[in-house]
Amino acid sequence: MRAAALYGTLGSLVLSTLAAAPAGGVDPLTAEARGTVVAAQRASAAGIAFGRCPKVEMLPDSVQCGTVRVPLDYAKPRGRQISLTVSRVRSTGKRAARQGSLVYNPGGPGASSMYFPMVANLPEWKRIAGAYDLVGYAPRGVGRSAPLSCQDPKDFTKAPTQSPTDPSPSYKMERIAQAKAYAQGCARNAGAALRHYTSLNNARDLDVLRAALGERKLTFVGASYGTYFGAVYATLFPSHVRRMVFDSAVDPDPAQIWYRNNLDQSLAFESRWEDFRAWVARHDGVYHLGTTAEQVLENFEKVRARLAEEPAGGKVGPAQLQGAFLKAGYYDDYWAMRATALSAYLKGDPKPLIAQAAPRPEGAWDDENGNAVYTAVECNDAPWPTDWATWDRDNSELAEIAPFETWDNAWMNLPCAYWPAPRQKPVDVRAEHGALPPTLILAAERDAATPYPGALELQRRLPGSVLVTEKDAGTHGIGGGPNQCVNGYLVDYLLNGRTPVRRAACAPHPEPNPVSLDERSAPRAGQRPSAL
Repeated sequence: MRAAALYGTLGSLVLSTLAAAPAGGVDPLTAEARGTVVAAQRASAAGIAFGRCPKVEMLPDSVQCGTVRVPLDYAKPRGRQISLTVSRVRSTGKRAARQGSLVYNPGGPGASSMYFPMVANLPEWKRIAGAYDLVGYAPRGVGRSAPLSCQDPKDFTKAPTQSPTDPSPSYKMERIAQAKAYAQGCARNAGAALRHYTSLNNARDLDVLRAALGERKLTFVGASYGTYFGAVYATLFPSHVRRMVFDSAVDPDPAQIWYRNNLDQSLAFESRWEDFRAWVARHDGVYHLGTTAEQVLENFEKVRARLAEEPAGGKVGPAQLQGAFLKAGYYDDYWAMRATALSAYLKGDPKPLIAQAAPRPEGAWDDENGNAVYTAVECNDAPWPTDWATWDRDNSELAEIAPFETWDNAWMNLPCAYWPAPRQKPVDVRAEHGALPPTLILAAERDAATPYPGALELQRRLPGSVLVTEKDAGTHGIGGGPNQCVNGYLVDYLLNGRTPVRRAACAPHPEPNPVSLDERSAPRAGQRPSAL
């Protein structure tokens, strides 16, 4: 579809859509495609009335907020509408240097980027902020954007709980019952709207947001899951893409969405978990947790066993320990904090571990909401195995070689086996040669959340895309982070449209410095928010 056609008549819009049909087997004349045209045209005329942000967003006065209306069901664009919250900081550079709006999504599914405009003051983003309005938003279902909930937040964050790496048959039956109840709660709370939380609709919403911002073409940075529905957007609306960055790419192969991707993720976390333990072992003089990765694991398992018997502070059991250390698999920013907490606990001081691992009552609503959206989108997007025997077989085999995250990942996704809403056929993400401008893919070679083969697959499916690899590193989401080589490619692309010829490599960013047990375990100033 030609972007300029959004400002013409509906008839010319449909004709232009037909003339520029997207790749990927998506019919451009479906009711949803026509509905997207209607919604984008309406949003273009209405714009966004930006003003002071509501207090609930907890954003500084420098950030403006507004809303954009989108159809709940794009097949019925004049039916029920929902409002998506949007945030913005105006570009700080001279007017002549302004390049429009840059929209960011941090992934999930279930994460919000309402905070994103605040990065304008960070050194890594200042040049970009000089050229672009920085725009964040809460996707459908997230935050105040027609929020989705599947259970009482207090029940979702109840603690302490167990997390066996070799679950018994009776424990598996408990988790099956919980998964069924959770799926039923989603259906009960959302009703007929449940089926409309999908990656396809997230991509359509993004095009309506583009139109509401007054942009003829979209400049977008998506991280993690944001790369997937960004790739769906590129498949649906190739002529609407100006510049697009895929940071830590999900494997978009339809056969991978989402069951196989989650199995691959669990396998990759085992390697990243070993990276963390090897780093701790190299700093045994600080942490005294062992001089080998195996010895560090023994101490971790010792803590897990103690917490199973006596939860720390009455709130931190094995599952809370697991959740805290999973973040170390995402971001090496957490390595020193987590090693400090583990070491202190074994020395008789549980306070650092409680501070880092205990659920935060003030975050219960956000945590449950994010998980509800994650579940709805992934369950709706694709077929999942519906027989427990398949889940049990695949995860039992995988846990033999990757016990760290396998079963917890399975329990998180198990509601999809009993999902009450219709499943979609995943989009065949791809573009024809020459249909897209050059796009930029960023990937860390040892990323566990989105394993590196996914970046290779995405590049194969989007001709003209360029892959920048951070070698021998595993932090999830590397754009705007500590690697100046990666940031150089990101800035040059967003400001000038320049890319390497096909692929480029950057040396890894420095490993974290160990933190003495006498130092406070707290995130450094300006630490990037974590994504799901």
